[in-house]
Amino acid sequence: MPVRLFPALFVLLWATGFIGARYAMPYMEPFLFLTLRFLIAGTILGVWVAVTGNAWPGRRGAMHAIIAGCLIHGVYLGAVFWAIHQGLPAGMSALVVGLQPLITALIAGVALGETIQPRHWAGLAVGFAGVAMVLSPKLSVSSDGITPATVTASIVSVIAISAGTVWQKRFVGAIDLKAGTALQYFGAAVLMGLLSLVLETHQVTWAAPLAFAMFWLVFVLSIGAVLLLMILIKQGAVSKVASLFYLVPGVTALMAYVLFGETLTHFQLIGMAIATLGVALSTGQRRSAALPSR
Repeated sequence: MPVRLFPALFVLLWATGFIGARYAMPYMEPFLFLTLRFLIAGTILGVWVAVTGNAWPGRRGAMHAIIAGCLIHGVYLGAVFWAIHQGLPAGMSALVVGLQPLITALIAGVALGETIQPRHWAGLAVGFAGVAMVLSPKLSVSSDGITPATVTASIVSVIAISAGTVWQKRFVGAIDLKAGTALQYFGAAVLMGLLSLVLETHQVTWAAPLAFAMFWLVFVLSIGAVLLLMILIKQGAVSKVASLFYLVPGVTALMAYVLFGETLTHFQLIGMAIATLGVALSTGQRRSAALPSR
């Protein structure tokens, strides 16, 4: 598959994660579900590394991979799932998480010295406005789930994935992709397992939708989409890669419209177009600054 198609494929696959979570959450508590998901995905990747003979990193590299995994997968998904489980409207959570490209750009500018041009900042702002329009029908300010704890969890989640993306770029880029990602999942699984032991009842209702969601989220998201994300981070500026997340709410809304019959208004469609424009502005570069063909 041509590398230029990776960003579009990543957005499409990442958007299915929210659909998969919707199938799974009625049957299993979030931290336990994430623990099992990360353990299965890490084991599959670990076996893949062993079969292909790829090298595992040294102690220092492994620790960096584990830190990145705890941030990108553990804290991010764990905080989002917990906040929604506590009653925070999914739209409110998604809107807070929609700040990720802006926060990532700020962190990347400080930690990696990435230069963000004014047109890219404009693109990030336009993209967030488009995301807000797409999510507007799901926003609610009257829910009892909007508490200091749930809002704080959402803020922690967006800071975690932004910091984890930068950590991945700075410290984990030289590590074998499969080995590094496997270590990320094992680290995140330990974190989620500890939280599950402390905060959850471990009651599970075994059902076909749960099995399907686990299969899909492990193979399509945790292996397919996340490996694509690691490739994109390795090859490009993290601020530009992060802007792709602006497209996810729109694609998710389209999927929910088809699968669950959720409404899709003209206002949301306009928001999707604006979010796409924002991504184009923040990821594009002037023709004169483009890299020469090889």
